[in-house]
Amino acid sequence: MTAIPSAAPGHDAVPSVVSPQRQRAGSLLIRVSTILLGLLILWQALFATGVVSFGFANWQPILLAYILWSIALCWGLILRDGEYGWRALFVLPAILFTVALVIFPTFFGFFIAFSDWNLQSAGGRQFNGLANFYQLLADSYFWNALGNMVFYVATVLVQYAIAFGLALLLNADIKAQKFFRVAFLLPFMLSPVAVSWMIGKSMLEYRFGPVTNLLRQLGWENPSLLTSPWLAKITIALMDAWVWIPFMMIMILAGLQALSKEVQEAAKVDGATGWQGFWQITFPLMLPVSMTTIILRIIFQLKLADIVINTTAGGPGGATDTISSFIFREYKDRSNVGYGTMVAEVYLILIIIFVALLLVFTSKHMQRAT
Repeated sequence: MTAIPSAAPGHDAVPSVVSPQRQRAGSLLIRVSTILLGLLILWQALFATGVVSFGFANWQPILLAYILWSIALCWGLILRDGEYGWRALFVLPAILFTVALVIFPTFFGFFIAFSDWNLQSAGGRQFNGLANFYQLLADSYFWNALGNMVFYVATVLVQYAIAFGLALLLNADIKAQKFFRVAFLLPFMLSPVAVSWMIGKSMLEYRFGPVTNLLRQLGWENPSLLTSPWLAKITIALMDAWVWIPFMMIMILAGLQALSKEVQEAAKVDGATGWQGFWQITFPLMLPVSMTTIILRIIFQLKLADIVINTTAGGPGGATDTISSFIFREYKDRSNVGYGTMVAEVYLILIIIFVALLLVFTSKHMQRAT
């Protein structure tokens, strides 16, 4: 009989058993350190809102306490779970890093959102409860920017249709295929800020821009592409589409190249026309890639700001404003940190709800389609 080799030292197949004393010590360390950190954060928040009269001058001691709590948490897991605790240390730093740089700033933003804090005011930050939220509900500029976001997000469907057509073209056996792939990707290689200055501030400039001069020669007496509300909004959407259509195109092209050629050839043998083959075979098979592309593009679109800020600054009269550009002006032009943060936090909640509903709808639609 062949002897079964034993596990190498330090690489036991079954994690070592942890004594009850170590388990209790580890659990106690985790609970005590977590409670102390929570009480410290609560006390500092009460001091910052003026409920208590003494506390730290800033939040730096809280950061130090968070680092100490992270160390205590790691040590407590090792004591309590033994080998499993050591394994948890591989993912725990990433989780703690995410909490420190994403989750904590988000909740700290809620704290600032309930404050009257204008950097131009000598009074400093003062807790004002729901005043900023009530101001947001009555702010017509915010609702106008939110309505504009509906328009900009809706243009993603048009961008998707154009990107799908370009992907089909590049997937076909055409001459200079590699050249066109590189040429169509060039806009995506440029920064949106560069595009806004190159096109919005140069080519579309009202007095000396080559595009506006060409439109005058064609008979348009007043080619005000960036001063007319609807024309400005459409112009912004076109510049944004020019930048981002290549991104959608390359994702769809990758999906098309991954499709089985045998299925399409079988459809041709059965007498399917080009349109029937696309609508009944290619398009349904591309639904997972299409949905992923559209959702990613919508998420990017919800952050649209750079082109608007550099081209029209939200004008004329807020006609091209997005929520992000509106928040930018609240911070930069009005120095209104409290109200700007309230708008940002409310917009974040709306994005989370919208994307969650979109994912649920997409999942149900994909189940029916497949």
